[in-house]
Amino acid sequence: MVRVNKDFLKFIQDHFKLTNDNDEIELVSFKADKILMEQYKITRNVYLIKSGTCKVYFEEENGKEYILEFLSTGEILGELEIIRDEPCLCSVKAIVEVEAFKISKNYFLKLLNENFALNKIIIHSFAERIINTSKKASHQKLYAIEYSLKKIIEMQKQNNVEISKSDLSAYLGISVRTLNRSLKNLKDNPS
Repeated sequence: MVRVNKDFLKFIQDHFKLTNDNDEIELVSFKADKILMEQYKITRNVYLIKSGTCKVYFEEENGKEYILEFLSTGEILGELEIIRDEPCLCSVKAIVEVEAFKISKNYFLKLLNENFALNKIIIHSFAERIINTSKKASHQKLYAIEYSLKKIIEMQKQNNVEISKSDLSAYLGISVRTLNRSLKNLKDNPS
């Protein structure tokens, strides 16, 4: 549920230490609830999360959110938009304070053209996201909400992350009312 990519973080940290490209890569901070990327807007940077957690979501025409995933340490944001030269597919918002490496578009594209290791990490990241999206979709179709909810509650405890009820319901694709019923069912039947 909360995605982490330590290989990507190590790659960028090592690159950041070894180069003098501080104009092209810089460490930036975002307070909780700050939007890093906005759906349908152009991004000029890629972000790699050093610490903290973000939610990645679509906002529908009716104002409702659907959360695709939560990204944390080592996960990259904006790479698809930069590679495809398109506006942001979805919005990204910090749910806690986030520290991230901000990489300019031109420098990221230069690295992609010159660095085989980065390409390998990017491809692995894409594959991992496809697999995780497929698993999430199958779990939402094949299992009761309580099954996914148990997994999310366990993850929150393990990662010391608190996710609001509105974000949980947006992630599961259900109403807050249905979420509350499911939480009550879990409390009444903990097995």
